[in-house]
Amino acid sequence: MLKVQEIRELIKLIDDSQIDEFSYEANGTKVCMKKSGGKVVTEAPVQQKPAPKAEPEVSEASQPKEEAPKAEEKQEPQKEKADYDKEITSPMVGTFYESPSPDQGAYVKVGDQVKQDSVVCIVEAMKLFNEIEAEVSGEIVEILVKDGELVEYGQPLFRVKTA
Repeated sequence: MLKVQEIRELIKLIDDSQIDEFSYEANGTKVCMKKSGGKVVTEAPVQQKPAPKAEPEVSEASQPKEEAPKAEEKQEPQKEKADYDKEITSPMVGTFYESPSPDQGAYVKVGDQVKQDSVVCIVEAMKLFNEIEAEVSGEIVEILVKDGELVEYGQPLFRVKTA
């Protein structure tokens, strides 16, 4: 369980950072924070998800012509699934960085070959920069997150086609 001082420190770190949302779960305890108007507020993300879902349902019902393109969009990712065998996932909650520093190139790009011990990105968690290895050999076919984006535990970061 987190101590009050640790929670205060988390709030201060998130308030000073560019992160808009933060979730942490350990030993049955879950902490969710979201910035609202520049200030950190604790709020359950579940409360916000129903409202956006309600709006698309209304617009789909009022504009049935848009349903056909959406169905086609859903079919395209199914075709993409055939293009990869494995996904490299985030082992922790943190900020995704594609390169070791802002002035250097990305570790990997689409089309690059990786080995099991190849570093593919960095995930920063609590000011610790953790190098993430591919753990699979093959070709990077898709990068699923953008540089500087907050990632969750188990979130897919890359799609890899093994040979």
